[in-house]
Amino acid sequence: MFALQTLRRRSPLQLLRPFSSRTLPTLTLFTKDTCPLCDEAKEELQPFRHRFVLQLVDIGLPENKHWWDRYRWDIPVFHLDGQFVMKHRVDMDQLDRLLRDAEKQQM
Repeated sequence: MFALQTLRRRSPLQLLRPFSSRTLPTLTLFTKDTCPLCDEAKEELQPFRHRFVLQLVDIGLPENKHWWDRYRWDIPVFHLDGQFVMKHRVDMDQLDRLLRDAEKQQM
């Protein structure tokens, strides 16, 4: 009985986590304050959100000067697990293909 009560207090995700070795890939979005294309891109990413961890990098911050120098004319820019994958707009087909490849590597 005690074990059953303990299990009820945990979320389903907590119960499954020990059995999952899958790590989601990280999709990095290089953005800045007031970026309509970036806002549009974030909306387009919604159907894929369960397949990656989204990391936002504000290139306008002083600590991200390197990225400002590199991408100031190209945002939004996307990296998947540290590798450049696309810029300006979300290519849904390409993103799906890259995520499928990353998922296959996890198996």
